[in-house]
Amino acid sequence: MGQDFLTALCLVLVLEGVLPFLMPRRWRDMILSLAQMDERTIRVIGLASMLLGAGLLYLVK
Repeated sequence: MGQDFLTALCLVLVLEGVLPFLMPRRWRDMILSLAQMDERTIRVIGLASMLLGAGLLYLVK
């Protein structure tokens, strides 16, 4: 169980690093636009992301 969690954490770090590595200027612009959004919109985006991830994980497993 711990091994799976660490593997998942490592994959998240790899995936999170892809955009800043490949397109740093576009990534910075995206972060700046995200900083200007209201909290409710950010929460909805986060919830949608979690539900999509959970759904995809269910389909894969």
